[in-house]
Amino acid sequence: MAPTGRAAAYAGTRTPRVEDARLLTGTGTYVDDVVRPGMLHVCFVRSPMARARILRIDASEARELPGVQAVFVAADLNPCVHEQWYTLNGRDDPDTPRPPLAEGEVRFVGDPVAMIVADDRYLAEDAAELVVVDYDPLAPVVDYTTALDSPESVHAEHPDNLVGQLGGRPMADLDPVFASAPHVVAQTLYQQSHGPVPMETRGIVAEWAPAGREMSIWASTQSPHEVRSFCARLLGIAEHRVRVVMRDTGGGFGQKVLPQREDMCVMLAARKLPAALKWIEDRQEHLLAAGQARHEHGEARIALDEDGRILAATLDHVQDAGAYPTPSPVQSGIAVGMLFPGPYRIPEGTFSSRFVYSNTSGRVAYRGPWQYESMARETLLDTAARQLGLDPVELRRRNMLTRDELPTANFNGMPYDHISPRETFEQALQMLDYEAFRKEQEQARQQGRYLGVGTCTYVEPTAGATPFHATEGATIRVEPSGKVNIYVAGGSCGNSLETTVVQLTADALGVAIEDVSTVQGDTAITPYGAGTGGSRSGPMTAGAIEETAGVLRERIRAIAAHRLQVPLEDVEFERGQAAAKGADGSLSLAEIADIAYYQVHALPPGVPAGLEASGRYHTPHLMIWANATHVCTCEVDVVTGEVKLLRYIVSEDCGPMINPSVVEGQIHGGTVQGIGGALYEELAYDTDGNPVSTTFMDYLLPTATEVPVIEVGHVETPSPGPGGYKGVGEGGAIGSAPAVVNAVADALAPLGVRIERLPLTPASIVGLIDRQRQRQRQEQGARS
Repeated sequence: MAPTGRAAAYAGTRTPRVEDARLLTGTGTYVDDVVRPGMLHVCFVRSPMARARILRIDASEARELPGVQAVFVAADLNPCVHEQWYTLNGRDDPDTPRPPLAEGEVRFVGDPVAMIVADDRYLAEDAAELVVVDYDPLAPVVDYTTALDSPESVHAEHPDNLVGQLGGRPMADLDPVFASAPHVVAQTLYQQSHGPVPMETRGIVAEWAPAGREMSIWASTQSPHEVRSFCARLLGIAEHRVRVVMRDTGGGFGQKVLPQREDMCVMLAARKLPAALKWIEDRQEHLLAAGQARHEHGEARIALDEDGRILAATLDHVQDAGAYPTPSPVQSGIAVGMLFPGPYRIPEGTFSSRFVYSNTSGRVAYRGPWQYESMARETLLDTAARQLGLDPVELRRRNMLTRDELPTANFNGMPYDHISPRETFEQALQMLDYEAFRKEQEQARQQGRYLGVGTCTYVEPTAGATPFHATEGATIRVEPSGKVNIYVAGGSCGNSLETTVVQLTADALGVAIEDVSTVQGDTAITPYGAGTGGSRSGPMTAGAIEETAGVLRERIRAIAAHRLQVPLEDVEFERGQAAAKGADGSLSLAEIADIAYYQVHALPPGVPAGLEASGRYHTPHLMIWANATHVCTCEVDVVTGEVKLLRYIVSEDCGPMINPSVVEGQIHGGTVQGIGGALYEELAYDTDGNPVSTTFMDYLLPTATEVPVIEVGHVETPSPGPGGYKGVGEGGAIGSAPAVVNAVADALAPLGVRIERLPLTPASIVGLIDRQRQRQRQEQGARS
């Protein structure tokens, strides 16, 4: 980031990604590329039942198989746990019991029961087939919507299956408002279970050095320093004895922020064996046990006056936590209710959220984990508009916040500022030519074709000041050659943190971008940081770089002024060259570095030797807000149920863009994930708790043939944070699913269809149409 008063040379430009050279040539280093001397391989024996008592485990035949080095069960690993908690939640936060291996009872299909260690993965899988486990089946709690009333308990410690609950003011407080309102609209929408499904599955290599009591870990993670802290607590050793290395990671999307139970097993077992252990999850394991997200529903209500202005809104929200949520969903789940008002002028409102255990894989974070607030609100607004006889766009215009109303706070007390919801909304509609589309839609309906348009406008919290996320560090070292290395915690998982950090550093220091490199993801040499998550990387690393580069830049100018014998204020330093105003002569950064390292006697008084500095940024802001509007148009075939997306538009305000190509790439990726969630993806279970989508034949993902070109517009409202930057990592996945759902609902509106469950598969759409037509026939019959 360029200091105030200096123009940025690189930030704001479409600088080519520095990581592409290795990634596009297949020379990246993922966890599965790590090879250690004598390395052994891990496979897990997993439960075939959703809930059962473990009566006996016979691993004798597996242990005798040549090439098998060890078989661990709960009694071998679980007692070795020292402490187990996540920095994100804190030591004293109540959390789910989370044994590394299932002990006494299995709680979902895929629950790890035993761990095989063998010379290679093939042998380990063969040995897993030889482990005999006797189970006593128990009735599972599969449907989270009835779990609170179930006589069965997922965890004995929680007999009512309630993980926890949060809420605002009592719902009854608003009864008078709803009772007197001219219009009240209510809607319940069920969102299905689906997951992040990164290209690279979970993976870890752990190597224990007994002599030094040191652990080295290579992990597919978004937060290497959190893995380090967690491992140190788990094993009961000092943090400085754990080194975590994270190189390339093929996607994380929130799922890889925190270690899960299999990671614990590998860490614990590595201390018991004389070789490194590697576990790479296969795709079936991933879909079975890596976790789920988005599985929730809520009753959203809205009260409006005669003119369609909102008087009050409420959300009664219930979320499936699965058996082993990571972390506990209660702390992060509050965001659903807190953000439910969105960018709208709603005088009064409240929410209630409950989080419920079920015998399915545990809930994990997924790109905008609070996304249901937008799903509930934006689909309710469309339903309300149809009920009032208004265009959904007009209803939003009457209620959406404008810049001249800022700063303000929503009815939960969340303070809003530096956002532009109305501006992104109007830009997106203009890009579509909304009026022209409505005319096209009318003509299509006359021809028997069903076109629809849907929107979603949201505000997104980024770079929040929660304790774990509130600071970020950076170290910048100018080498004696004049080349620059920037060290940050990292956690880059396709979000191009490498490129943006290089751009920011080149500007902040005043050097050529080709002279800057970055080192990330190695806890032994990088400053402590929370990693990538919560859309924090851009603003937080920008702050850390500004804090650090400012110190180093002044040191460079001081050395140059002393050598050139001019006042400090006369020295300019740009693109790696120091020169004095109106004077002859200049110094390159290499020459200044030579003085700093090798001519320390020639340094000016008070300037330390060397050119290296570390700094840490602490955000003073509770939240930095980004916002966007998504607009989707589609055509629905009412015979086959097929949804064809026609156009997809996003107007985004993430403040000034560090790299527009990276920003747009993040928007594209998140948008496609939301489209998948609306139309295709589902981690489905049968009534016995058996997963029925454990391959990509069953778990459908959108491909390039289903997704139209995503058109992106930008509105720029600088944040109060460093450089005016805002986070952009999660927004695409927040706004896209509601926009798609609204587009489909709009297309089917002439038929009277009302959407209550996702995903909108062809079969579900045909079913909705058939049921609506049957209701209409019954009503006609009753009238006649």
